Amino acid sequence: MALMDFIKKQFIDILQWTEESDGTLAWRFPMAEMEIQNGASLTVRESQMAMFVNEGTVADVFGPGMYKLNTQTLPVLTYLKNWDKLFESPFKSDVYFFSTRTQLDQKWGTPNPITIRDKDFGIVRMRAFGIYSYHLSDPKAFYQKISGTRASYTREELEGQLRNSMVAGMTDLFGESGVAFIDMAGNQDEFGKAMMFKMAPMFAEYGLTLDSLVVQNVSLPEELQKILDQKIGMNMIGDMQRFTQYQVANAIPEAARNEGGMAGMGVGLGAGVGFGQVMGQAMASAMQPAAPAVGAPTAAAPVAAGGVSADEVVATLEKLHGLVEKGILSQLEFDAKKAELLKKLS
Repeated sequence: MALMDFIKKQFIDILQWTEESDGTLAWRFPMAEMEIQNGASLTVRESQMAMFVNEGTVADVFGPGMYKLNTQTLPVLTYLKNWDKLFESPFKSDVYFFSTRTQLDQKWGTPNPITIRDKDFGIVRMRAFGIYSYHLSDPKAFYQKISGTRASYTREELEGQLRNSMVAGMTDLFGESGVAFIDMAGNQDEFGKAMMFKMAPMFAEYGLTLDSLVVQNVSLPEELQKILDQKIGMNMIGDMQRFTQYQVANAIPEAARNEGGMAGMGVGLGAGVGFGQVMGQAMASAMQPAAPAVGAPTAAAPVAAGGVSADEVVATLEKLHGLVEKGILSQLEFDAKKAELLKKLS
């Protein structure tokens, strides 16, 4: 009976993994009732590593190459099995293969906006996303921390853990750096390098090497982005003269294309005065207090504490409103300037 059992046993002559599908990081060689013979061949292809595990204890690790299994090539396993000088054949041991290929185009991002403290805007909620790549570099650490005794472990199973860890690291990075959102959004390359430096130790703990990390976008939620756009617009209005010149420069070619041309905007081409000059003079007078007429009595309209009379404010607003009707100023810009002028009367 013992002889028949021995004959029925299957012996392994070649251990190898052909990686028939993509995305598998760890794969256990199917042993079943099979045993490994003395002198059996182990083939480890490029972008692979192999590891022997004896009764739950990691033994020998192999890089790419072809090996003949004996006491010389399996020193740790020989020690664990208490082999002296003779290789006991056949023997049983778990054999795991690991893919060390670079896992490209892995995506990370914030599923929900994260709340951070920003030195320009106070408390804000922001989003960010990008791509990264990594490869398995330490089979022992990966086996002990991640894959364990599973028959196989895939890239998709690890994806959620890596993505969530990266989002947590990004949140810490924002909090520690104190860099304003505007500066971070404008320097995404440097942000990616800083984030990669921070996340590399976490990947190494899992037996992985982080090869690259790219930040593709840093943004605010839509409602906050609108507020940011308004703030940028108000900063432009702060330099009214330059802003008006910019608006006029853009309005001239547009007016020329419209029916009626420049005359349609109430500007006669035969008047001898260019449109930009007319509008510049209008804005200059709108922004300056009106001079008293020659021979007029010095007792003018009541003057507010800020040195501007009510009549001057009204006249200025009328001129600015005319610019709104001509499309030179937007309603938002007019309202902002109106509020500014009315404050001078208080």
